[in-house]
Amino acid sequence: MSSTTVSTTPAWTISDYLEVRDGHLNINAADALDLITKYDSPLFVFSEPRIRSNIQRLKSAADSVDHPIRFFYASKANSNMAVLKTVFDSGIDVEVNSGGELFKALRIGFRPDQIIFNGTSKSASELDEAVRAGIYAINVDSIYEIGLVEEAVKRVSAEDGHAPAKPARITLRLVPEIGTRSHLGLQTALLTSKFGISSSEVLEAFRRGLQNPDLIHVCGIHIHVGSQTPDVEPFAEAFRSMWEHLVAIHRETGHTLEHINLGGGIPVNYLRDRSQADQLPQHERDMLGADLEPSVVLAEALRVARESARAAGAEHLLEQTTILLEPGRSIIADAGLVLTSVLNMKQRPETLDVWLLTDAGYNIMLSMNNYKWYYHLISASRAGEPHEQEYKVAGPLCDSGDVYFDIEREGRLPDYRRLPANVKPGEILALLNSGAYSLAQMFHYNGRPLPAAVMIRKDGTAELIRRRDTYEDLVTNDIW
Repeated sequence: MSSTTVSTTPAWTISDYLEVRDGHLNINAADALDLITKYDSPLFVFSEPRIRSNIQRLKSAADSVDHPIRFFYASKANSNMAVLKTVFDSGIDVEVNSGGELFKALRIGFRPDQIIFNGTSKSASELDEAVRAGIYAINVDSIYEIGLVEEAVKRVSAEDGHAPAKPARITLRLVPEIGTRSHLGLQTALLTSKFGISSSEVLEAFRRGLQNPDLIHVCGIHIHVGSQTPDVEPFAEAFRSMWEHLVAIHRETGHTLEHINLGGGIPVNYLRDRSQADQLPQHERDMLGADLEPSVVLAEALRVARESARAAGAEHLLEQTTILLEPGRSIIADAGLVLTSVLNMKQRPETLDVWLLTDAGYNIMLSMNNYKWYYHLISASRAGEPHEQEYKVAGPLCDSGDVYFDIEREGRLPDYRRLPANVKPGEILALLNSGAYSLAQMFHYNGRPLPAAVMIRKDGTAELIRRRDTYEDLVTNDIW
């Protein structure tokens, strides 16, 4: 009688990064339980080697195509200073969305020519800061904002007492009505989105942008189809649309653009472990389980560009154009996780549901509440054991919506989470793939001090990169 050897390695593991050792979850050889003992719970844990690996994956994709490519890390995904320093040391550039993110990027050491500034509602002071720094590009979100940048240049020049040494560089952000199979709230290339200049306004926007070359220089066009895009077609369609605009602008004005910015959107596979995937709607499985390689995105974008360039007799324009991308999620999401302790449990006699109450609520995992985002949950204490028993899991906040399932009963999250049998208070759990849009969005609801964060280095040592709040931190800015 033949037998088949079944691998007991959990599907969520990643070699040399997320592993099971002595029954515990290990992150680059650091024991999760030891981290909780030293740094308390809940705790954000980030992996420097994984961040660097994700960036190298992007660089390898760029090397695979015969065209200039630049990557600008979308710091809104996670702007912790140690994360930014790792990105900086890895040799790519940065995209910011506020004066605060600009301040942090410059403080880390990014040169002005490594920085792009995005955003729909930049204040006068933020535009002044961007102009004063002389950054690579301000991505302008409306025709009206072109004038705001010009006014900022005038103000900064007046401070210096002379005419501007060089005009501010701007990029026009377009919204060409391209849908994706991502969450509606993450789609940014639709006319229903708040972002960008519509296609019907493009030529008017460029004419306006070229009126005062002593104040501003239009250096590129930009589009972001949205986050966690599972298909290559929206990227190709966006590139085709932007290329057509680039050619039309050159023919009408003679102006040659330096770059086409495809934005971000390269997805992360949140469903490496698909044990609960069948409990999600098909479109959620397709989106969360996307496995689209950046090399495929770049190859298809360039195929479309070369095809369009040949048809328009404009190959020379393509040769002069650099492609920019603004990856955020694909760099940091699977490089971070949240460790949380089970503090309480209960069983409902009426339903027989076993509830586990943790110390990690939506105040530190906002996307789980806002978008019903799925983060795979495991036991860090018993990582190697079968995860087959179902539990209702919820956080500590005094809010009925602070749960790890879809309280609105629309099926966007599993109703139960599968963990080992007989989970008890004191057990440590881990929410995987939670490095993006978690630490950056956390807030002090219920007067809860925000957690610490650590970075695991290549040698397995843990370094504190954010100290845990104290109660005094809760009242630092209050006046009474």
